[in-house]
Amino acid sequence: MEPMTTTLVIATHNLGKLREFEAMRTAMIPDFPALADIAFAPLGDWGGEPPEENGDTFLANALIKARAATRLTGLPVIADDSGLEVTALGGAPGIYSARYAGPEADDAANNTRLLNELAEYPQADRTARFVCALAMLRSAEDAAPMTAEGFWPGEILDAPRGTEGFGYDPLFYVPEHNCAAAELSSGIKNRISHRARALTDLMRQLGNTRF
Repeated sequence: MEPMTTTLVIATHNLGKLREFEAMRTAMIPDFPALADIAFAPLGDWGGEPPEENGDTFLANALIKARAATRLTGLPVIADDSGLEVTALGGAPGIYSARYAGPEADDAANNTRLLNELAEYPQADRTARFVCALAMLRSAEDAAPMTAEGFWPGEILDAPRGTEGFGYDPLFYVPEHNCAAAELSSGIKNRISHRARALTDLMRQLGNTRF
């Protein structure tokens, strides 16, 4: 008998994130065979409005999004909250990464603001890291959410490079590959990114149990 496919909702309206999750799921199947029986679905399939992300950490916001998504869909959910922390800016933009240049800001506006904030800083003072927090709930009443975090260290460039990825990828320099994150192939990025590291940790916690 063929195993039943389980739908696992990815609580995001960001299509770039959804594509990364799907690519990571496929790449991780050899190590975590249970992923072959899971279908990722975007939260947008259920409509609804994103909840107010009023947590003071990435993990708090991931949990807020996960709770709202399980209530809306009635299905198990993985929610992601992620962003960029720049050392010279005291960890900014941090949890405000997606709206750094304002509530309606797009990637280009956020990148422009970041470059302006760092204009007087030499390259040696431009260390940064991407952070990803994941929260998984099996239901809205799940009293023991599963959580994981991943970190990706790098530096901020003085001009964007590359056309891949999204968000701050064109400004995020990856020393071990001598290029911007936006110049990496999706295959490499989805093995080494903050999101890949967090998802790998989450899958290790789950093992090969079914959802």
